[in-house]
Amino acid sequence: MSLKQSKEDIFFMEQALVEAEKAMEIGEVPIGAIIVRDNVIIARGHNLREQQQMVTNHAELIAIQKACEEVGSWRLEDCTLYVTLEPCPMCAGAIVQSRMKRVVYGAADPKAGCCGSLMNLLDEPRLNHQVYVTSGLYEEESSRLLKDFFKKLRQKKKGTD
Repeated sequence: MSLKQSKEDIFFMEQALVEAEKAMEIGEVPIGAIIVRDNVIIARGHNLREQQQMVTNHAELIAIQKACEEVGSWRLEDCTLYVTLEPCPMCAGAIVQSRMKRVVYGAADPKAGCCGSLMNLLDEPRLNHQVYVTSGLYEEESSRLLKDFFKKLRQKKKGTD
């Protein structure tokens, strides 16, 4: 399922990019996420997997946990997730389980993306909930953050930094 982007989508994806930059500043893979309800940001997250050595500390899951706390429910039916990289299987599963209404993402992830690249878990008809998806918003900026991060990481490993 797909919906077109709006000027609000642009603003909120810019906020997700801010979160991605926060992750990069602390040496994390630069992925940022925000969750919006009634045109208000209710949660923010960026990757903390390396900082906290916890496999589940992806930007999306951090934002989902904060959003659930904010609304007082595990159901995020009226919410939209904005994330700079297409969600992985773990995050896509949490998105479906939270009954999220919509996901807007920047860069596609051909190796692990579960919103259309590798598979589409968010629109799987055998599941009891499907999620609207808008892809490619700020794709270049999201991709550039990731490419720059991994380029610097490779240079550092080679000792050419």
